[in-house]
Amino acid sequence: MARDVSDSTPIGSKEELISWIAAGEKPESRFRIGTEHEKFPFYREDLAPVPYEGRAGAGGIRALLEGMQQRLGWEPIVDAGNIIGLGGPDGGGAISLEPGGQFELSGAPLETIHQTQAELAAHLADVKAVAEPHGIGFAALGASPLWTRAQTPMMPKSRYKIMANYMPKVGTMGLDMMFRTCTVQVNLDFASEADMVRKLRVSLALQPFATALFASSPFLERKLNGFQSMRSEIWRDTDNNRSGMLAFAFDEGMSYEAYVDWALDVPMYFVKRGETYHDVAGASFRDLMAGKLKQLPGECATMSDWVNHLGTLFPEVRLKRFLEMRGADAGPADMLAALPAFWVGLLYDRGALDAAWDLVKGWSAEQRQGLRDAAPKLGLDASIAGRKLGEIASEVLELSRAGLARRARRDAAGHDESIYLAPLQEILASGQTLAQRLEARYRGPWGGKVEPVFTELAL
Repeated sequence: MARDVSDSTPIGSKEELISWIAAGEKPESRFRIGTEHEKFPFYREDLAPVPYEGRAGAGGIRALLEGMQQRLGWEPIVDAGNIIGLGGPDGGGAISLEPGGQFELSGAPLETIHQTQAELAAHLADVKAVAEPHGIGFAALGASPLWTRAQTPMMPKSRYKIMANYMPKVGTMGLDMMFRTCTVQVNLDFASEADMVRKLRVSLALQPFATALFASSPFLERKLNGFQSMRSEIWRDTDNNRSGMLAFAFDEGMSYEAYVDWALDVPMYFVKRGETYHDVAGASFRDLMAGKLKQLPGECATMSDWVNHLGTLFPEVRLKRFLEMRGADAGPADMLAALPAFWVGLLYDRGALDAAWDLVKGWSAEQRQGLRDAAPKLGLDASIAGRKLGEIASEVLELSRAGLARRARRDAAGHDESIYLAPLQEILASGQTLAQRLEARYRGPWGGKVEPVFTELAL
């Protein structure tokens, strides 16, 4: 999660909120790829979670951040005296913390998946070098397989205290989302309002396909949880006011304004003034704009309030000045590169995007929601419009592959970006997701234990 911003420019009208999003438009020649992934730190000695200050004989999350700062020279991000992230030079990426210590790389905006892969490899090499002296490793999967909520540490980030207090009021699994999940996502650009709408609709409709293909979270608290993507299931009852499939995005006349209207109706978490986070959880952004927020009488909305508010909305695809694909579990390194490749092939090639729209445009809101609800449990066996997800996914993956081939962005060896789809092609060829393979290992050679996952899915 990127750092919260501070921009004291006052907001005078809703049109300014719309214009802020519209300012993200850019020509195709300037389209970029921003990949983010999270991972669970753990002590290799006993597979315990890593607290912020560490434990006897070993550093913790603070030591990891300080070590990465020394290694990279990046700017520290500080909250109430605690380092809680790092910012790269010239907006070139960031390292941040999720509430339970999940270590996140928010990658720089890059031109190709080859560059994304190189960025990922460099980051993993750096973080391993810093973590090794502390006996810390990293596991990448969608949900924490071992630790209870009570065993999971909380990071000293002010906004997380506000969110942790609010989450149980609006859903049963918000704390699990905060403390016990990891994702990989990609942020992609749009050229115009119409381009945004087409990409938003296609990516919303196909987000359950990413959920199934990247499912890696069949465990919770040392046992099978009954789902292939527990992370995705957790989102179904986190806070339905701010998450989900955005059915209105398929309405005639969908626009920046329609998204802004939806966002304005989602309750806020906080208002940041200076370095202080004011708990206004449940309050209306419209009231803040009107200077009528009861928690902060007379205080009016600034542009930073709007940007921070947009960052606390959690639909399956999120609109800011780019589109964020949010449906996938984290996974091994090859899957972390496959996720941006999958979406770039579909959304950055006009032919693939149009073909994908032709594929999904006949699905109703009820069908899309039904697929969203079924995918976390059934994976490739979920169905829509009488067809199995796995069958349609083969067509979708071919659209992506062809789109990447037409992009023709080649590495030094002459390969285009479609090489990064290989693990997804293997999943569809075998008919087994990573989650299903992990379940088979649990029932077989692991002897009903989940601990081996920390070795087999270590980054």
